[in-house]
Amino acid sequence: MKYYIIAGEASGDLHGSNLMKGLYHEDPQATIRFWGGDLMDKVFRAEDKSGDCGGGLVRHYKDGAIMGFWEVFTHAGKLLGNVGSCKKDILAFNPDVVILIDYPGFNFKIAEFAHKHGLKVFYYIAPKVWASREGRIRKLKRYVDRLFIVFPFEIPYFKVKGVDFIYKGNPLVDAVDDSPAMKETRQDFLRRNNLQDKPIIAMLAGSRKAEIATMMPVLTEFARKMHSLPRYSDWQFLVAGAPARSPEDYTPYLRPEDSFIKVLFGETQPIIRNANAAVVNSGTASLETVLFNVPQVVGYKVNAISYAIGRMIIRVRFISLGNLCIDRLAFKEFIQDECNADAILDEVLALIEDKAYRQRMLDDYAEIRSLLGGSGASAATAKAMVDLLKG
Repeated sequence: MKYYIIAGEASGDLHGSNLMKGLYHEDPQATIRFWGGDLMDKVFRAEDKSGDCGGGLVRHYKDGAIMGFWEVFTHAGKLLGNVGSCKKDILAFNPDVVILIDYPGFNFKIAEFAHKHGLKVFYYIAPKVWASREGRIRKLKRYVDRLFIVFPFEIPYFKVKGVDFIYKGNPLVDAVDDSPAMKETRQDFLRRNNLQDKPIIAMLAGSRKAEIATMMPVLTEFARKMHSLPRYSDWQFLVAGAPARSPEDYTPYLRPEDSFIKVLFGETQPIIRNANAAVVNSGTASLETVLFNVPQVVGYKVNAISYAIGRMIIRVRFISLGNLCIDRLAFKEFIQDECNADAILDEVLALIEDKAYRQRMLDDYAEIRSLLGGSGASAATAKAMVDLLKG
């Protein structure tokens, strides 16, 4: 069968790659054409057995990943151009199913288009209608043949809303448990990246350029303040360079004297796993940090206009997926004006120095992990998709 998958950002690329592995296992002759990233492309090149049938990477997500209401508005022309080219490409490929992964601003337009042209539509990783824009539920019901959800708190929500869904657990559990970072020793990680065997603070500024621009000044100021404390003067501060980004996205925020701050690319999961604590931009990375069992604080900062709009429409108590899973603060969230170097420093020091506080957080992590389900979510979801198509 022919599958057309659309993932618009780094987290979608990760989950899309694992879903593709499952699809190839269930349907060895699958032809998969996709918008995604390096991870999906790697799976395609390793697994595709269909010959030259039109599969492969159409466009990299780095060409279209935009965050924030204001940023989307100012880039509307580019986004609409991408939508138009995607529609033409779908019609030319004529897939058995279009699989949309999160990325709702773009993917709802494609869902409507595909449905109107008689194509089956699966939506994998539900748009966060439980947080904002609940009116999109009408589009889910109208244009999507089956929704595949990945969080336990979504089960009662979508049942009440009357949306037909399938839940097979959270794919991030597999992505972390099967990660090379889990198989590598600390010494191998340090040697490979020419690092000293000293404590590490992980700093994740997000995957989009706009996120990096707002978070890097906060993170570097925090690192300088912590490094200036005598007891932390030999600690290392490692920035996880996001996939599809370049050093030029980070160097404007670093000074010549910042030798204790290093930006490493392709090392996000190893950095988290080997850190004593982490400062994380909210998103998939914060849930990864939970699964790696590393104490964290979340910082989130966006364009002022985007934040003002967001406050009017977002209805959830927390912005981090881990906190949403247990409906309380397992770890603190500093948002917008609260997201500053002093607040982050105080929290990171507490995570390191207050053993009881640290342990309470790790106990909450265990609860979150248990709620996310066991291993095999990506494979089970792929099987469910193939079974629906065959049926």
